[in-house]
Amino acid sequence: METVARRQLDRIPNELRRHVEGVVIRIADFPDDETMDTMGLETPFDLLGLYHGVAIGNKSIFDPTPQVDMIFLYRRALLEYWCASGEDLGHIIRHVIIHEIGHHFGLSDADMERIEEDT
Repeated sequence: METVARRQLDRIPNELRRHVEGVVIRIADFPDDETMDTMGLETPFDLLGLYHGVAIGNKSIFDPTPQVDMIFLYRRALLEYWCASGEDLGHIIRHVIIHEIGHHFGLSDADMERIEEDT
């Protein structure tokens, strides 16, 4: 799954990719308990991915311990969605990556749909 995710990250348009240079992709079966509580999730299958990081406007060169930006992909939820939908797994992962980056940087759903259609 990490290989597919890396390949899909490399395929996203430069307008997004330039903002996530060096982003780490982490694969976990499910979100941790803190994430579940914070997001008010009913089940761990409710979340396919999540962007962890500091928004570009809030980053500072004076931060002594800069946080590494990460995109978490939740394996079990993605596989469940893939089996139920019959969609291509790479397409699902690409969609999740684009949406996690887009939400993190404040893009609208329409902006993200345009980005997906353009590539």
